[in-house]
Amino acid sequence: MQLGGGSKILTVVKFFYLIFFFALLSGMFYPVITHGNSDGVIEGVLILFVGLAGAVSIYKAGTSDRHQKGYLIAGFVMVSISLLLVYAALGKL
Repeated sequence: MQLGGGSKILTVVKFFYLIFFFALLSGMFYPVITHGNSDGVIEGVLILFVGLAGAVSIYKAGTSDRHQKGYLIAGFVMVSISLLLVYAALGKL
């Protein structure tokens, strides 16, 4: 099974799917129902993308033959930044 080498249209569809899924995950409908502002949704989507990038980097550290240490360090830094952003969004930092 080949993971890379797909069409550009499929790649664009994948990114739109991720953005939509993260928007739903971060509570896209809450501001619509309560007539509030959507700043929290945008912030939540960005936090989820930082965490996803960290998780992908950690995965790449496990599957790559080269630059494992760099991928691992970058992955844990991004996951830590994501966690700090979550606490900052909650106002507990």
